[in-house]
Amino acid sequence: MTNDEMKLWIDGATYQMLLQKWRFESVGSPWFSGDVGEYFTEAMKRKRQETPQNEQVQASKNIGW
Repeated sequence: MTNDEMKLWIDGATYQMLLQKWRFESVGSPWFSGDVGEYFTEAMKRKRQETPQNEQVQASKNIGW
């Protein structure tokens, strides 16, 4: 997947989808390094702010740890 394709996926992902990737991707994943990593982090922050707290909690419960 190219960087542009990864950014498109990030744009279309829900908060829960981003959270799942955040929790379960391996160390050194290309999702969290370089330009894509910065893009992912900013999108995660933005989508978290846009998601009501009760939905954040439910998303966390849905994906587990």
